Amino acid sequence: MVGEVLADRYEVEELVGAGGMSSVYRANDRLLDRKVALKVMHQHYGEDPEYVERFRREARSVASLAHPNVVTVIDRGEHDGRQFIVFEYIDGENLKQLIQRRGPAPVRTALELAKQIAQALSFAHQQGLVHRDVKPQNVLLNGEGSAKVTDFGIARSLDVQHGMTQTGTVLGTSDYIAPEQAQGQNVDEQTDIYSLGVVMYELLTGEVPFPGESFVAVAMRHINEEPPPIRDKRPDVSPRVEAAVQRAMAKSPSDRFASMADLCRELDACMAELSTATHAVPAPAQFRAPRRGASPWPIVLAVLVLIAIGAGIGYWALHRHSGHPSGAPSVTSGGGSLVHLMGVTAYDPQGDGHENNGEVANATDSKPSTYWETEHYRSSLASLGKQGVGLVLRAPSAVKLTNLGLATATPGFQATIEAGDSPTGPFTPVSASTTVKGRQVFRLNASADHQYYVIWITQLPPGRQSALVNDVTATSGS
Repeated sequence: MVGEVLADRYEVEELVGAGGMSSVYRANDRLLDRKVALKVMHQHYGEDPEYVERFRREARSVASLAHPNVVTVIDRGEHDGRQFIVFEYIDGENLKQLIQRRGPAPVRTALELAKQIAQALSFAHQQGLVHRDVKPQNVLLNGEGSAKVTDFGIARSLDVQHGMTQTGTVLGTSDYIAPEQAQGQNVDEQTDIYSLGVVMYELLTGEVPFPGESFVAVAMRHINEEPPPIRDKRPDVSPRVEAAVQRAMAKSPSDRFASMADLCRELDACMAELSTATHAVPAPAQFRAPRRGASPWPIVLAVLVLIAIGAGIGYWALHRHSGHPSGAPSVTSGGGSLVHLMGVTAYDPQGDGHENNGEVANATDSKPSTYWETEHYRSSLASLGKQGVGLVLRAPSAVKLTNLGLATATPGFQATIEAGDSPTGPFTPVSASTTVKGRQVFRLNASADHQYYVIWITQLPPGRQSALVNDVTATSGS
């Protein structure tokens, strides 16, 4: 098509990419004298009225995605029976090309790029669109460090039933395909979360978690295998960042982040932790294409060394003062029956309603090394005009708890235990306000049975921007 003029306006200049359903060209918009990208449907798809209608419908839907991290749709049309969509032209490389050229990204850069991609996908999900083919090849970099997600809706336009084409071919790119997608099951927002987790893994390690010789071989690894630990390859990556990637890549959709917005919040928390750990070491700039002939490795290596040194200092400082809690203290010394509590949600009635909700189960998984954490605050909660934030725990049935044990790696915060009959409140205090030690037992004085209990945090630990709950135990009866 090079040299042709589509719709008497778009002069095709060069083929820049091709896929199973369409090809992409750089073109000149004669009307506005600017470069644009043309995505042209392959001829054989254009002969099927059903595919044509879906292509048009997707073009209209994607055109509504006005977001700074989404490639803008400008126009759509038809030329000699071939459907085409006109996008803004991004004069840069895609994220895959950058990873191949530069290798693993500095941690902050990886987090910043992942957040931009997550914000774009979260916005699309809010508009009812699922990408279904999230991969670094579909993330364009504009030369100023900004990521632009493209190819929204293309996989969706091929969808006939349960994520498969009429010939039974599973949609998606095998290196980034979610387990449910690889098995031909229905796909939704959780599928995009998994694929973005794989992209984050590749950003941090420079390689995909499940390489293989064929689509089927790779897909089976996504279904059956756990990814190799990131920290085995990158010791400078914090446990929290690694945990975020692992959660995004959970095999079961229900074990992943509840939404792309929740993943965004966790990425913010990871970057806040990195800033604290590095003690004001300047954050590396986002990836940019280097000048021709210039080697990026001296800068990249220097940044990685600074991050590793800063992270080590921050890790030493944190654990010098608090250490790893050994687990919630025993609450059965005075008798009574153990009650297994389950973390169900965070409680933030005076805020945005969210407080790292994706982590709440960590507080009751009997693993002191995992935790639920409040969001990061610049100063005390009270000074923000906010009474507090909390972690809601659910008992198997309504019960009158007598003791609640808590372990934390951030001692010194103020907390009260409250109780109620709904995860959304209202709640009534059933303990005295206490300055929490590393291993703390709250004596409860509930006057009735309740199924929901809240660890209500009213003041952060001195000198910290957040509080952690690592482990919880409880008893009922005398």
